[in-house]
Amino acid sequence: MKLINRLTAGAALTLILMAPVAQAHDQWLVPSATQVVLSANAERPTYVTVDGAISNGLFYPDHFPLNLSNLVITAPDGSKVEVENAHTGKLRSVFDLKVAQAGTYRVALVNEGAFASFKQNGEQKRVRGTVENIASQVPAGAEDVSITHSLSRVETFVTAGAPSELKPLGTGIELQPLQPVTDLVAGEPGKFRVLVEGKPAAGVSVKVIAGGVRYRGELGDKVYKSDANGEVSVDLPFAGAYWFNASYPPRPEEGAEAHHDHDDHEDEAPGTPQRRLSYSATLEVLPY
Repeated sequence: MKLINRLTAGAALTLILMAPVAQAHDQWLVPSATQVVLSANAERPTYVTVDGAISNGLFYPDHFPLNLSNLVITAPDGSKVEVENAHTGKLRSVFDLKVAQAGTYRVALVNEGAFASFKQNGEQKRVRGTVENIASQVPAGAEDVSITHSLSRVETFVTAGAPSELKPLGTGIELQPLQPVTDLVAGEPGKFRVLVEGKPAAGVSVKVIAGGVRYRGELGDKVYKSDANGEVSVDLPFAGAYWFNASYPPRPEEGAEAHHDHDDHEDEAPGTPQRRLSYSATLEVLPY
């Protein structure tokens, strides 16, 4: 009985120690490689396998698979690429990417939607829809109308040979790399520019978490604020996969100091749609 009690106490202590590293469900895409050699053999082309999940622990599928319906893969020449062997299981989704061009591929899951809240006959109601149809779902005469458009991007990148330039998309929130995004090196800072609707955004929080939390025993997250030019310099102390995350407007716990012209709603009429933007990316940092 004493041994059982000790084991039980030990298990309880382990759970207590692990509690601080628990985090919200995060979305991520992780490629089997971020740098590959382009095959010269047409019969044996280069492939990369990509995993995607929504999890409690970064890069460990333990909760729910990503829905791949809105997956967008852009080749170095700007063309769209179809995935192969896509499969969604209970805990993760997976697909193969054929790498047929030299340069950098952008692998992104893009979700856009809208919701509205309002009062009708004194009763609070909420509806969901698309950006195009959400206004039509609000009945005439509704009061306290609030409409929000949301746009999220979950990204990762794969380079064959020399990296190519990643041009800003100009919509939503994004991290523009100020160096080749697949050439990050441990011990050297990663430099990025935060863009909101294509313009540099100051005062935006960028959260960075290194993988391996499961074995580290602590989350080890760091939060950086973009400067007046929208730029951030991120510490990358060791090699491995890192998760980057940013949202706009800032969440209440991030403070109210961040500001951008696109989020000034003081003079807008009631019911004017507001924007909620989020971005996350998995980037690999190579050994020095």
